[in-house]
Amino acid sequence: MVRLTMDLIAKNASDKNRSEEDFGQYLQKITHLNLSDKNIDSIGDLSFCKNLRVLYLYDNHINQIQNLDFASNITHLYLQNNHISSIENLSSLKKLEKLYLGGNYITVVEGLDKVGELRELHIESQHLPLGEKLLFDPVSLNSLVKSLSVLNISNNNIDELEELAVLENLSYLKAVDNRLKHMKDLKVVLKQWTKLRRIDLTGNPICRKPKYRDRIIVQSQTLESLDGKEIQEMERRFLMNWKASRAARKKSNERMTDEHAAYVQF
Repeated sequence: MVRLTMDLIAKNASDKNRSEEDFGQYLQKITHLNLSDKNIDSIGDLSFCKNLRVLYLYDNHINQIQNLDFASNITHLYLQNNHISSIENLSSLKKLEKLYLGGNYITVVEGLDKVGELRELHIESQHLPLGEKLLFDPVSLNSLVKSLSVLNISNNNIDELEELAVLENLSYLKAVDNRLKHMKDLKVVLKQWTKLRRIDLTGNPICRKPKYRDRIIVQSQTLESLDGKEIQEMERRFLMNWKASRAARKKSNERMTDEHAAYVQF
């Protein structure tokens, strides 16, 4: 296995970079570093890379997030398909906007309470113990209330979304291939997500419910796309009119029933 160190960066740096300037200066200037698929199993000292903004470490064998205290300027961190089991040691990444952790071994979404600017969290397809689902730490969720706009939690055995209702700025939720099945629970979160534009629930049991698409479109006035299919304004208008007409008929029937009951009593 390989440890991510300055030496590894030097080996992957082009001859051009090494010949034209001192390697130390190169490290200080570098903003993007791609070391994906290099058999890396641990992150070593990268403290010279103070201007690093985007770090690609996906498709490796990393088992712990560590030694990123230097990385106060990082905005994008790609750690998909590693062996990571815990979200930790991210408190110094104050500018982190996008975090990619899909395909790891994480069981609880935690350790994000100090990452205040996170806009996107991709944590799909975790290798979970048999029968378990991905859990969410309330402290981390509360820290993401104002910032998080994109969340990918696909393929994580999730059976309800209610605890995610606090994410008031969510604009895109991808929750494909989970175990969501109750329309009532979905209505609760859709009422809270007033900025939601896209949601993808493909592959969940709820998709087989009668009038599934119609009911969601009526419930969310901001939604523009459902399960990858655009919602046309004419479609929404038709469904809203149908809902209003149905409510009016119900109210009229109730009034007639009350009047009939009053007449009988008279």
